[in-house]
Amino acid sequence: MFKKLLVFILIAGVFASCLKSKETEGLACTYDTCANKAPASEIAQVEAYLASQNITNAIKHCSGVYYTIVSAGGTPKPTACSAIVASYEGKLTNGNTFDQGQFPSYYRLTDLVKGWTNTVPMIGVGGTLKLYIPPTLGYGSQPVTNPQTGAVIIPANSILIFDLSLVAFQ
Repeated sequence: MFKKLLVFILIAGVFASCLKSKETEGLACTYDTCANKAPASEIAQVEAYLASQNITNAIKHCSGVYYTIVSAGGTPKPTACSAIVASYEGKLTNGNTFDQGQFPSYYRLTDLVKGWTNTVPMIGVGGTLKLYIPPTLGYGSQPVTNPQTGAVIIPANSILIFDLSLVAFQ
């Protein structure tokens, strides 16, 4: 009888510690989508690009990212601390596609470019966004190069344009 009670207490302790770690995990990930802001000069560059392309339906996020919700998707919606699967196409302002595809697994939004972290929580699964991301909230002042050839894929200080669809989140 004592062994059964001891096993029960150990199992209950394990489950209780799992619950506490889940609560702590939720508290550990706090993210203010308006805290990381692009400089006014970069926002002006995005605005100039939008004007030159006659794009009038993009909305300015408090961080400086401009976006259009093409489709809101379902509910619930992820948080900035969620892990997501997305399909996407990334372009530069000259129209060149620098990347496209779908994530092979879940990626935490906080590990992606801040422009995504700030805006993806506005849509649910099946939702799509068009993003215009200032350099500071994208890849910043460092060029992104092809690791095999060394060729520059994304020049430093580039505005990034993404069409993205949220496939899943957890």
